[in-house]
Amino acid sequence: MKLGPVELPALAVPRLGLAAFRRRAVVHLAFLLLALATVGLVLTVLIDQKQRAYQRYAQGFRQSLAEIVLQLRHPSGQLALLNPTMGVGDRDGQAPVLLPFSAIDFDDQNKAQRAVEMAGCGLRWPDGASLCAAVGANAYAGGFLYLVGSLESGPLAGREHGALDLSGVHRARVTLKLRGGTQTWIAPFEGTAAADGTQRGRLTGFLGAGPQLPGKARPVREFRGWLWREGPCAEGSSGPDCARRTFYSIRLPVEAFQDALFDDAGHRARPVWPPADLDQMRVRVELLGPSEPIAPTELPAAASESMHASVIAPPRQAPTPAPAPILFDSAKPGASLALSLDRIGASLQPGETLRIERLGKQATTIAERRGPELSERALPWLIHVMRRLPVQGEVLGVGADTDATEIRWLTASDDVATPSGRYRLDLRGDLRSLDRQLALEARPLAWLAAAMLAAVALAWLMVELGLIRGIAVLTKRAAAVSYNMQDARADQRIGELDVADLRGRDELGILAGSLADALTRVKDGLRREQLRAEREREMWHAVGHEIMSPLQSLMVLHGAGDDPSHRYVQRMQQAVKVLYGSAPPSEALASADLHTEALDLAAFCREVAANAHYAGIDGVTFATELPEPQPVHAEAYALEDAVTHVLRNADRYRPEGTPIAITLEAGEPGFVLLRIRNQGPHIDAAMLDQIFEYGVSDTAPQVNGERRGQGLFVAKTYLAKMDGSIRAFNVPEGVVFEMSLRRAAA
Repeated sequence: MKLGPVELPALAVPRLGLAAFRRRAVVHLAFLLLALATVGLVLTVLIDQKQRAYQRYAQGFRQSLAEIVLQLRHPSGQLALLNPTMGVGDRDGQAPVLLPFSAIDFDDQNKAQRAVEMAGCGLRWPDGASLCAAVGANAYAGGFLYLVGSLESGPLAGREHGALDLSGVHRARVTLKLRGGTQTWIAPFEGTAAADGTQRGRLTGFLGAGPQLPGKARPVREFRGWLWREGPCAEGSSGPDCARRTFYSIRLPVEAFQDALFDDAGHRARPVWPPADLDQMRVRVELLGPSEPIAPTELPAAASESMHASVIAPPRQAPTPAPAPILFDSAKPGASLALSLDRIGASLQPGETLRIERLGKQATTIAERRGPELSERALPWLIHVMRRLPVQGEVLGVGADTDATEIRWLTASDDVATPSGRYRLDLRGDLRSLDRQLALEARPLAWLAAAMLAAVALAWLMVELGLIRGIAVLTKRAAAVSYNMQDARADQRIGELDVADLRGRDELGILAGSLADALTRVKDGLRREQLRAEREREMWHAVGHEIMSPLQSLMVLHGAGDDPSHRYVQRMQQAVKVLYGSAPPSEALASADLHTEALDLAAFCREVAANAHYAGIDGVTFATELPEPQPVHAEAYALEDAVTHVLRNADRYRPEGTPIAITLEAGEPGFVLLRIRNQGPHIDAAMLDQIFEYGVSDTAPQVNGERRGQGLFVAKTYLAKMDGSIRAFNVPEGVVFEMSLRRAAA
């Protein structure tokens, strides 16, 4: 037997106090404290890391400035200060630099070499050659240009005293471009060779480019130069003619510098030093080797030794020397500076700025260097966190950036004195860059903290969804049942408690499963009890309904007031009305047993039509074209009850005074059709099948129990038990109910 649901009102849920959720609150608080402890631990580590980093940075900040100042106080650093635009030059040569010394002792190889190396003014080439072109820091030292350098070369061919042809000797050629003019000197080597292969001699300077000197050429008086070839053989060579390191030192007189020392009257003037156009000057140094002579016919194809040279051509019939091989040219590319002001800030940290000013009547910024940018970008939220962490100690400077937001920086300054003046160094460190760098370093710790918090959240979620939530749901449902036990139907309230959705394999699931099984058995018992009561009520109503139909006929037959049976029939009808009233007879009719037999359907219908007025239904007619008799399988009383219910339904909806026609027609083979037709409104097409269901009616139940939507249900049930059927359909002027009955043997 299928049990139907128990319909109960929804349970009212009581308002539970804090004590009912105390353990749940304790569990949640424990997880919250664990998460806060994790965050607190990470913040503590980050604060300590930031504090140490700030302390290290503050110490390193001042030490960094001290190292820069110490570097700039060295002659090489002072050279960078004095020549902020110092570069490697171009194809016209190199711009002279201002030395931190008054002059160079060019006559002494060791002193000249030490001064150049100490100042770091030399250019370096990949082949090992070097050159320093500079002027002294004191204009009154003579206004000379110093050229000091070195290269590797083989044995040097010197000039004999008085020789005018320089094509067969080693020589230096110096070209100076100054203030729109160009001046060239040629300086042949004059020296001797020692037994060990070393050479030493002087470079005698003449005006012109060579290689042929004029007949009355005289050396430039102030031009002084020396050349030394000594030391061990270069790597990869050996023997007395091997390549050795060759060092040269030249003092070149510059007339423009010397003229600036005196005014028009010949008095000593106070010159502007260094010259304002020093960086516009270009000096080119070339070391040339001996050249081989060629025939006169080849003279037109020969190029001059330099585009700056003033060549004095020999007689056409004399052999013309070939272009001299260039051992060194300061205009060739590939040179690099030993030290420049650009390298001063190489050790700056991200966010640091170094500004160098030349002090005087008005401070002038000669250089500003910034530290490198961070190669990686930190997480913005992590930078914000690092910036908000507190740090003990004072900040040396506070300012505002372009966004008008507060920033913090460290500042420090120092002075450097040079022969040409004083320079101030201001170093500033932006602590925001330090925060970004700390954020980069703290990124692994942040990911670890995020993983720990995720683990805590996952554990809380598992406990909340897997245990705490189930306990809370079970508590609320049990509390709701307990709260509603004061209801009049409290014995059925247990049916509202359902914990089957909490089943599982864990402890709570097993407990909920056991409780759900017990509740299921209780609910089944409640359903059986309710169904038993429903069946009893429906049985009584079914009996009352079947008795009411013949009683109504009896009331018509014995309706006279002087009929003794009238009183007893009325009492019987009243007693049935007491039992009949509130429930359908569906279960009683379904369990009823009918004993069918051969019934003459034509005689039966004729009799029903003739007696219909006794049931209060007038105007019922019968007609058939079928031969009589028409035997069918039926039970007379049940079939009469079914036909009477259909007639009552037709009587209820037909217009007053219209007839109800009963006809017999042949149906499918083996069946006879009993049709009851009345005039009146059509039945809705969607309701043609539903009107035979129990309780379906378009009118409310009457006080006497009629019109409860069960008459057609009784007709359908009885016909089904007699192996028949019933259906309804609309016709143009009304409705037809058609009953199909199986034929019986004659």
